[in-house]
Amino acid sequence: MGLDHVTGLACVICGAVHEPAATRYTCAHCGDEGILDVRYDYERVRREMTPAALAARPRDHWRYRELLPLRGDLPLPALAVGWTPVHAAPRLAAALGLAGPLLVKDDGRNPTASFKDRASSVGVMKALEAGAQAIACASTGNAASSLAGFAAAVGLESWIFVPERAPEPKVTQLLIFGAHVVHVAGPYEDAYRLSMEACARWGWYNRNCAHNSYLVEGKKTCGLEIAEQTGADVPDWVVLSVGDGCTIAGVWKGLKEMHRLGFIPRLPRLLGVQAEGAQPIREAWLAGRDLKPGPAATIADSICVGHPRNWRKAIAAIRESGGSLIAVADGEILEAMRRTARLGGVFGEPAGVASVAGVGRAVAEGLIPRTASVLAVITGNGLKDVKTAATAVPPAHHIPPELAALEKLV
Repeated sequence: MGLDHVTGLACVICGAVHEPAATRYTCAHCGDEGILDVRYDYERVRREMTPAALAARPRDHWRYRELLPLRGDLPLPALAVGWTPVHAAPRLAAALGLAGPLLVKDDGRNPTASFKDRASSVGVMKALEAGAQAIACASTGNAASSLAGFAAAVGLESWIFVPERAPEPKVTQLLIFGAHVVHVAGPYEDAYRLSMEACARWGWYNRNCAHNSYLVEGKKTCGLEIAEQTGADVPDWVVLSVGDGCTIAGVWKGLKEMHRLGFIPRLPRLLGVQAEGAQPIREAWLAGRDLKPGPAATIADSICVGHPRNWRKAIAAIRESGGSLIAVADGEILEAMRRTARLGGVFGEPAGVASVAGVGRAVAEGLIPRTASVLAVITGNGLKDVKTAATAVPPAHHIPPELAALEKLV
C-alpha cells in the first residue's frame, strides 16, 4: 500500500510537519485543534498509479493504494468498499430546476450502507498497524455501524458511543456486529467527549474522523472515484451534505489529487449543504470568523453536529474550489427523500439526500446555474432511518383480499 509514499503529517493551523506514526492524531504544538493532513510524494505516485495500472485493478477503493497511508503487509478486510455507482437522473434534474445533467453517486451501496465505510476500512487497518486490541468512536449512527462492521471483519473489539437520539436501526446494526454500544444520555457532543476520554484512558485506537487524519484519507476515495468515473466530463459542481466537515474536505482532497495526477482536466466547485438546525460551519463561513459551537437539531441525524471539529478543512476546501455553503430546512430534506427515490431511483437517508435538497435550493437562488452539470453524493441508505422516511410518505392501502376492493383503488 501507500505508507511508503507518505512524506509527513502537516498541521492545518501552524503547518508543522510530523512523522506519520499510526497513533499520531493531532499537532504536537497546536493540540486537539491542530488537525493534520497526510502529505504524499506525488511524483512517485504519478509514476505508479497510471491509468493503465488502475485498469488492471479490482473496482474497489483499495485500487488507489499509492494514495492510502497503509502498510502493505497486512491483509485487507474481506469487504468490498467503494466504486459505488454514478448514474444520470434526468427526471430528478428537471424537478430541481436543472436543465444541465444531474448525476447521483449512491454511496449507500457500501457494505454497511453508508459513505462512512470508506473511513472505517482505513481506520481498522491503522489500528492493526498500531497493534491495538480495540477501536472506538462516537457517532450519530453511520460511522458507528461502519466501524462495528469492519472491526468484526478483521477481529477487532469495538466500542461505540452514540447519542440518545441515534436511530434504532443504526443501533441495532451495531449490536448485530457485536460492538460494545454505549448509549450516552445527551447529544453527539457528549458522546464524542466521552469516547475521547475512553480512548485516552484505555488506549483504544481512536477512529473519530474529527481527530484522526488518516480517516479522511479513506473519505477522499469518493473524490478519487468521481474523477475516474467522470473523467473529461467532470461535473461543474459536486454537492455533499456537511456535518463535522471531514467528508467534504476529504472528497475535495481526492479530486485535487486526481487533477494533479492528470486524470481530470479541471476541478469542480463544491457545494456544502447543512441543515438549518445544525449549520455552525455555514455561519462561520458567512461571518468570516472561527467556528462557534451551538445546539443542533435536525431530522438528518448524520449531520446533526453542533461542534464540528473539522470545520477548518471544510471551509478551506469550499473556498479553494470557488464553491459555497447552503442550509436547507427539514421539510426540504423530506421532499428530497421522496424526489430522489421516485425520480432518481435511490432511497437515501435524510443526511444522504440533503445534498439533493441543497441542489434544489441552490438552483432556485441562482447559486448554481440551471445549465450547470452537477453530481450529488448520497451518503447513506434510507433503510438506516425508516422512521423518518415513513413521515415523508402516505400510509399504504389496506384492503380485504378481494378484486372489488382493489378496483376502488385503481
